Amino acid sequence: MNFLKAKPSSLFWFYLLVIYILLQFIWWTYLMVESNNEIYHYKTELNVFKGESLQEVFNNGKELSQKQYVQLLMITGEGGVFIILLLLGIYQIRNSFKKETALAQQQKNFLLSVTHELKSPIASAKLQLQTLQKRELERDKQKEIIGNALNDTERLNNLVENILLAAKIENNIYSLYKEEVNLSAFITELITQNLSSFNYKQKVVLTIEPNTFMEIDKIGFHSIVLNLFENAVKYSPADSTITVSLKKEESKILLKIIDEGIGIENKYTPFIFNKFYRIGNEETRNTKGTGLGLYITNYLVKQHHGNIAVTSNLPKGTIFETIFNTNKS
Repeated sequence: MNFLKAKPSSLFWFYLLVIYILLQFIWWTYLMVESNNEIYHYKTELNVFKGESLQEVFNNGKELSQKQYVQLLMITGEGGVFIILLLLGIYQIRNSFKKETALAQQQKNFLLSVTHELKSPIASAKLQLQTLQKRELERDKQKEIIGNALNDTERLNNLVENILLAAKIENNIYSLYKEEVNLSAFITELITQNLSSFNYKQKVVLTIEPNTFMEIDKIGFHSIVLNLFENAVKYSPADSTITVSLKKEESKILLKIIDEGIGIENKYTPFIFNKFYRIGNEETRNTKGTGLGLYITNYLVKQHHGNIAVTSNLPKGTIFETIFNTNKS
């Protein structure tokens, strides 16, 4: 049985058990108090029956009354501690249940999306190659088909690299090899060389401040830039503008990728860097992706002594801004 479909039933039995425990506890407390009162009355009657003087009966009754009060406090105190611990336990179990349910949904989304992401470029590349095999085409058409097949292969390679990189991050085995790089030239070349693989329909504007140097891991920074750029392409309409900006301010380097797309609601921004997280349901979502890109990007930015933030690009769109601190001391 699917875990997610079983959720309402599981919650029902969980809350039913909680109610049963609380009712049993209330009944146990009632019986304890009643038993304590009965013992007090029996001892009082016994003192009277023994023929003690009124003063002795009064003194003994006062002592019994104090003992009864102390026992009542003990019952109330122990009961209060039990209730507090029970409620804390219920709260923790409920939170754990909700987290497990959310993780199960994210994993389900990931499996659905990665299956689609793997099949699509494979099927497309296969079709391109079959076309070349079965038909005699002009040289220009052959080049076009080969280029499309290479783009599909590159897309598939990037997907596999993201999955492998996420696995290395999760297992703490990813290592950075940093070197001094002209970041301006690196980003310009990276975007320019990879534009065709994104099958983009937007206007891309590069506002790169020249000769900005920084110590980076080339493979890691490659993932940062392309993941953010791909995110902008996926969620931006055709003929809109995507701006890639780089500039240095004192000891900080600012990298911004600005789009004019659908934007991100504020209620989702705390979660978008979580692993597997994607807004909406995978079965009804139109945009491709696995929910790993921003998770990987956030990790790599931090490894480069930086922070990443997302804000709205009014009147529409999103701004992903990464700030790298070059003064690491």
